[in-house]
Amino acid sequence: MKTRITLFLALFTFYFANAQQEDQVDSEMKSAKGITFQHGDMFIEGSIQITTGGDQDYYAFNPKFGYLLNDKFAVGGQLNFSSNKYESTGTKTNVFGIGGFARYYVLELDKKRFKAYGEVGLGYGRNKVETPLGSDDSNSLTANINVGLNYFLTKNIAVTFTLANILSYNSVSPENGPSSNTFQLNINLFENIFDQPKFGLLYKF
Repeated sequence: MKTRITLFLALFTFYFANAQQEDQVDSEMKSAKGITFQHGDMFIEGSIQITTGGDQDYYAFNPKFGYLLNDKFAVGGQLNFSSNKYESTGTKTNVFGIGGFARYYVLELDKKRFKAYGEVGLGYGRNKVETPLGSDDSNSLTANINVGLNYFLTKNIAVTFTLANILSYNSVSPENGPSSNTFQLNINLFENIFDQPKFGLLYKF
């Protein structure tokens, strides 16, 4: 009789502990704790960059779609629209672009809510420059390497910050005039990211 009671209590204890663990896992997955990526996950992300005040007004919007190949590596496509105006010269540049990117998540902290990544992007753009003397159209090819992070507020929604643009290359071919190439390397990862805020939201599904 004692053996049966002991066995019953052991089974009950095991069942209760297992159910409690499952409830805890379900509860964490409904919150922002324990967020993990896996093959087949997808996300939509939109970043915004704004610089105002002084001589320059700059606005940019960069929506992205990503697909996870595994728990750390994602590939996807992106669109880009930006407008840059200098009050002193009356020069305004509008850019519309399309491109692709590859992203690798290198670090997870705070129960996997915080995810830092490195990203490589390549894009093609159509540019229009307007001045008091007229306008000119051009094509551009861009490449860049960025460092950023996602911080998950829930299991599906994260805040995104682009912390630094480590390397960028831009080749512009005007319809009227010579082509120009610009290469920039920035190894100072501790610059003030709020000088040119670049942030957005990510939705994972």
